[in-house]
Amino acid sequence: MRFYLKMTAGLLLLVLFVGACSPSEPAEVSEGVVEIVEEDQAQNEEPAAGSDKLVIYSGRSESLIQPIVDQFEAATGIDVDVRYGSTSEIASLLLQEGENSPADLFYAQDPGGLGAVSNAGMLTPLPEDILNQVPPLFTAQNGDWVGISGRARVVVYNTDEIGDPAAELPDDLMGFTDPAWDGRIGWAPSNGSFQAMVTALRSVWGEEQTRTWLEGIQANNPTVYPKNTPIVEAVGNREVTVGFVNHYYLYRFLTAEGDQFPARNYFLPSGGPGSLIMVSGAGILNTAENGENAQRFVEFLLSVPGQQYFAAQTFEYPLVEGVNTVAQLPPLEELDAVAIDISLGNLADLQGTQDMLIDLGIIE
Repeated sequence: MRFYLKMTAGLLLLVLFVGACSPSEPAEVSEGVVEIVEEDQAQNEEPAAGSDKLVIYSGRSESLIQPIVDQFEAATGIDVDVRYGSTSEIASLLLQEGENSPADLFYAQDPGGLGAVSNAGMLTPLPEDILNQVPPLFTAQNGDWVGISGRARVVVYNTDEIGDPAAELPDDLMGFTDPAWDGRIGWAPSNGSFQAMVTALRSVWGEEQTRTWLEGIQANNPTVYPKNTPIVEAVGNREVTVGFVNHYYLYRFLTAEGDQFPARNYFLPSGGPGSLIMVSGAGILNTAENGENAQRFVEFLLSVPGQQYFAAQTFEYPLVEGVNTVAQLPPLEELDAVAIDISLGNLADLQGTQDMLIDLGIIE
């Protein structure tokens, strides 16, 4: 059973932060991948004792999550209800419902949403055997949420216009404020992943330098898009030369159109806040009536077949050892070696980022 979240404009004004990754996540699910999950999990899961229900509030899209939910139901006999919405909508709802929320588990697109709910004291610490399955960088410092899959912030560029990215692209975000990039940039300032990146800028650079960067990009007349997918498409069509996106959107186009699709990713090598690795993640509500089942679902997502699903279907990075990624992806360890060293807990202040973007006239 699933539900859909519709938020009024008034309700959205109460959100403590805004944005989530594009709701247009990869929509198709490979039957082979789903079957792997079902067969493996069916061998290791037993029908649930006691409670046979689970309520998930998901900030990730139905097209991505429902197949995993279906396999979990089939393997365990647990009846799962899912409420879908953007991460910001779901987190706002949780904050309003408080201890009266029927949710057992919050599955978020980004650490900002999890951080806001965690900061409200609504999540319960996870067992060590769950937290220890992923690197400490990708878990909450207080242990009340765990990363499920990883993604890198990158600059996607048109290969017909940029032949040597290391020589022709800036090595950090500030370089894109150069007038040479006037009219050549695509961005999605209302998108949650972009706002999480700006929150990282504020955490590392401070308010003044972040504002300077935003004003510099504005001065270069960027083309505004609603989310990541149309940015990658626009780069491929040479509407813009570069765009600020999550890494995995490019691979949807490469899968559909082949290597001739004229765009590639560039992970900024400077180690600054533009060189950011983020995660989707999950936390269990401390008011959960079905906490044991919520824990079993988290364990399901972190199992090797569950992680392989994300790696093969959405081109995200698995966070558990022993899971293969698609051949085109640079190893996560390679990116992590130059990524900014920042606690993902520092990405929780999306309200401050929204305020800055509104003040500069970048979003309404």
